[in-house]
Amino acid sequence: MLVAKGLRKKYKQREVVKDFGLTLDAGEVVGLLGPNGAGKTTCFYMIVGLVEADAGSIVLDGQDITGDPMYTRAKQGVGYLPQEPSVFRKLTVADNLRLVLELRDDLDSAGRERELSGLLDELQLGHVADQLGASLSGGERRRCEIARALAAKPRLILLDEPFAGVDPISVGEIQRIVTHLKQRGIGVLITDHNVRETLGICDRAYILAEGTVLAQGSPEAILDNADVRRVYLGDSFKL
Repeated sequence: MLVAKGLRKKYKQREVVKDFGLTLDAGEVVGLLGPNGAGKTTCFYMIVGLVEADAGSIVLDGQDITGDPMYTRAKQGVGYLPQEPSVFRKLTVADNLRLVLELRDDLDSAGRERELSGLLDELQLGHVADQLGASLSGGERRRCEIARALAAKPRLILLDEPFAGVDPISVGEIQRIVTHLKQRGIGVLITDHNVRETLGICDRAYILAEGTVLAQGSPEAILDNADVRRVYLGDSFKL
């Protein structure tokens, strides 16, 4: 389980995150949502390790990782999928995955190829395994990025805007993949501006406003919260 408590972050004189906390368990999908300027991206990046917290703690399975850099968190099982395209455009899909599998000490050469084959099948990438990253569609690129994250054998995956820049069919594919990650026992934290798509697959969500948690709970509880509708969703929003 990942537990964040009392996180704070100030830029110059402006405190953008005030006493933020969340929990993320294995096999759970959690959303981190809020209006622009609410501090959700800063909170997300503090958990990823891209932004250093001014105060508070981040604990993974009982181990304090608050001061650990991003690469150390990755070794400890915290996977991260950035919003920006991260596929190596001049490498094939298979070689994109091999780059990560080569870092796995628990696999020999034959084991890496078996893992590669399994990931290609799991993410429905077998038909584009030999295509260059530059030639992939938006949905294929996202699936390749998720497969590469899985190649590192993460316990948690943090998804930054996974629905950005993909067509409606690909949105459905990504939702199915997130559900599959949950079934695999992987905890998933999502931050995205596409509220409907995110709430549609979350077990729980945190709604931020002005740097602090305005509300948390199931998607149904979020929709029933008058403050959330006033500040963020509006009266007419429906799933």
